[in-house]
Amino acid sequence: MFDSFDVHKVLVIAPLRVARNTWSAEIEKWEHLQDLKYSIAIGTEAERLAALNQQADIYIINRENVQWLVEKSGVPFDFDMLIVDELSSFKSWQSKRFRSLMKLRPKVKRIVGLTGTPSSNGYMDLFAEFRLLDLGQRLGRFIGQYRNAYFKPDKMNGPIVYSYKLLPGAEQQIYNKISDITISMKSTDYLNMPELVSSDYEVYLDEKEKERYEELKKDLVLQLPDGEITAANAAALSGKLCQMANGAIYTEDGTVLEIHDKKLDALEDIVEAANGKPILLIYWFRHDMDRIAKKLIELKVQFEKLDTDASIKKWNNGELPVAILHPMSGGHGLNLQSGGSTIVWFGMTWSLELYQQTIARLWRQGQTANTVVVQHIVTKGTIDERILKALSQKDNTQSALIDAVKANLQI
Repeated sequence: MFDSFDVHKVLVIAPLRVARNTWSAEIEKWEHLQDLKYSIAIGTEAERLAALNQQADIYIINRENVQWLVEKSGVPFDFDMLIVDELSSFKSWQSKRFRSLMKLRPKVKRIVGLTGTPSSNGYMDLFAEFRLLDLGQRLGRFIGQYRNAYFKPDKMNGPIVYSYKLLPGAEQQIYNKISDITISMKSTDYLNMPELVSSDYEVYLDEKEKERYEELKKDLVLQLPDGEITAANAAALSGKLCQMANGAIYTEDGTVLEIHDKKLDALEDIVEAANGKPILLIYWFRHDMDRIAKKLIELKVQFEKLDTDASIKKWNNGELPVAILHPMSGGHGLNLQSGGSTIVWFGMTWSLELYQQTIARLWRQGQTANTVVVQHIVTKGTIDERILKALSQKDNTQSALIDAVKANLQI
């Protein structure tokens, strides 16, 4: 911008909190960036318009407002450089945000995409990401073209294809195609990263709880059409099994049926053993959050949910013994490494991307502890074990979820 004058006006697209907090904090942190003026276009429509009409070098907007910026804001799209932070959030070529941005992409002469998980759901994700980067030069302009070149149908029902798998040698062909505009840097190769230690805290259901779990599981089998598990119902069934493993389940009318407290008892042990050392506690279901909060109040342990700037600041200042986070709201981009070095997963997720990105909130540059500990509370004999196995094998395919559900329902 100021050395070679290649660009004059930059647009940064990022997740909401990253747009609001992280980019500005990083710009202000580094001495060589002090001359850069930035404007953060988030908030109400009036606030966004005011920010976009300010004189600045860098304009930062959250990805949810990309469609508004392109189609409704009325602001001239005269950015000559585009930075997409978390490029994987544009992996769907059918999404509105992708289609909106593609309309004006030819106007941008320089683009950079950043992500730690470019293909979390398989290599099909790469199509839209690279279409945005190079307008289809390397992987093709159309999804059908890309599919035919590198994939073949996998799971099918007549003419309907549920999933695809790579053709032999396709992985290397894709790498060769994109290598000239892609750089992959592992933090462990370039930085002195702390050791990452992963462990499981196993809990066991007693006979009565096992009976209840099995009884509810049988009910799920009876609900299946013709007893067949498809991609459509596997996710729903998996969600029910995960809830049961965590200790409670939503009923048809939305009330919560409690099954066991084994994970809550384990959490009590973990918090006591931490002896005030900060814990970042990850939950998945709303009733998990409610039960966890009730337990921590009972234990007289100070905690907050990390969903505001103030709570994130408290955590990073070391003021929270327990911070509760949902991977969907904090899995990407947040710098939380100053607040602690221990993550506890109360409930598991099938999403390899969310799993890795959540761990990367603490296991990242700037972490001062020598070790980052990732602890999973696992209910033995439940779907928890299957999810952990898939995550450890970096298995992000839909078939892993379907197979796991079948195994747990014994179909």
